[in-house]
Amino acid sequence: MSYITPYGMQQIQRRINELLTERPDVLKAISIAREMGDLSENAEYKSAKERQREIDNEVTYLKIKSSKLKVLDPTTIAKDKVRFGAIIEAQEIGSDEIITYYLVGSDEVNFPENDYTKISVESPIGKGFIGKAVNDIALVKAPKGERKFKILSIK
Repeated sequence: MSYITPYGMQQIQRRINELLTERPDVLKAISIAREMGDLSENAEYKSAKERQREIDNEVTYLKIKSSKLKVLDPTTIAKDKVRFGAIIEAQEIGSDEIITYYLVGSDEVNFPENDYTKISVESPIGKGFIGKAVNDIALVKAPKGERKFKILSIK
């Protein structure tokens, strides 16, 4: 089972609603283009039909995907160790930079957040952080080699 935060699920629902709002305009464009005659050489018709297929496919995909996700509210999850929904301040060993990561499901990594870097629980960094406590060292097996992070805080 894959997990998603309430915010992530809201973003999926928002995207479905955007697509469903656009669909009537596309259907109208198809109807207008159909009235122009020969459909075999009608670029407007072909373009509108392609957009309709894209919308229908994305809506179907998002509905199926969202039905398989379990919504977990990060505010209800203990903060003694790094778990799904944790906001982690970490410092890579050998660096002075402190990075704030938000550990989420892979289905919401690309939804915008301004305050921190989202990482998937399934990513190498996410896997390395899971189960760690404050002051633990997380060993991350990244494609570019092993990296070590000290967990400074868990929110």
